[in-house]
Amino acid sequence: MKNKGNLLKAGLLTACFGFIGSNAFCAGTVSGTVDAAVPKYKKDTVVYIKVPGPVKGGTGEVDQKNLVFVPHVLAVPTGSNVAFKNSDKVNHNIFSADACKKFNLGTYNPGMVKNVVFDKPCIVNLLCNVHSEMSGYVVAVDSNYMAVTGADGKFTIANVPAGTYEVGVWNEKLKAPKTMVTVANGQSATVAINLAK
Repeated sequence: MKNKGNLLKAGLLTACFGFIGSNAFCAGTVSGTVDAAVPKYKKDTVVYIKVPGPVKGGTGEVDQKNLVFVPHVLAVPTGSNVAFKNSDKVNHNIFSADACKKFNLGTYNPGMVKNVVFDKPCIVNLLCNVHSEMSGYVVAVDSNYMAVTGADGKFTIANVPAGTYEVGVWNEKLKAPKTMVTVANGQSATVAINLAK
């Protein structure tokens, strides 16, 4: 039985090195908690792992419901296409005045969708010139390994390649100290992040 166990471990290790280009065999999970003195600031914190190498763009969606951007914070890899929907019964507009990604989608009707590609790292504050109380964010980062925390501040990032990396953190109100994480094949790494002013 012991020899079979050793053979299995050796086989998995060989598979990992044989498929080094694939995260399926050479990856781990990073999980943890974001904490803040004011509990409401735990939510909507973007946590991402700064893994070197090419970043693959994806897709995302921000809706407008009951005069609110949903989600309030969307994290995407650079190169991603984000669809902006209008699920309200009133006209909306979405614009950004941020230097890294200025755009104005104009006023559009209920049921319509407009798209924007976020082609470089940027923190984009979404605003609506029809409803000045509306605000949201798209956080575009050079990483394919990210999560946005819930109200409890918890997060999990799966399939992170083995290695030691810096953990990127963005929060609308607070900052985080520099944090590093070491990820091992098939293992879980835990990170505790304390936000402060």
